[in-house]
Amino acid sequence: MEAPLLRRLRDLTDFEVADGNPDVRGWTVRGNDGHALGVVHELIVEPEALKVRYLDVELDARFKRSKHETHILLPIGVASLDTDGDNVFVPALNAESVQAYPPYSEVQITRDYEEAMLRALGIGPAVDDNQFYERDSYDAGAFYRRRI
Repeated sequence: MEAPLLRRLRDLTDFEVADGNPDVRGWTVRGNDGHALGVVHELIVEPEALKVRYLDVELDARFKRSKHETHILLPIGVASLDTDGDNVFVPALNAESVQAYPPYSEVQITRDYEEAMLRALGIGPAVDDNQFYERDSYDAGAFYRRRI
């Protein structure tokens, strides 16, 4: 099955971050060691479901493998918020593991790419493809509720 059409929030003129939830674009993304991995560049949404599915993270210069590999996508449910410090924490990543994480190059997101991301985060494949976004790693509600 193909992944649904996902779009950048900035390209959707009639969409915005829900009231009461912070717009995390520009926030620092930190790994489980507390070190900065990069910043949230954009939110990737599934317009039909009206849900954010991914954080598009622009990596710090020290992690950039080439001029075309400067971003990664993170499923929204794998991160936690620190609203006091404008940080997004990703317990499954650190400075070492981010080096092996699949890069994102702003092309259409395929299910194969999504599965590669989940493997890099230590999350197993979906049992039922129709329920792909129903697992905890895509729970945007938990992301916005889980504050450190």
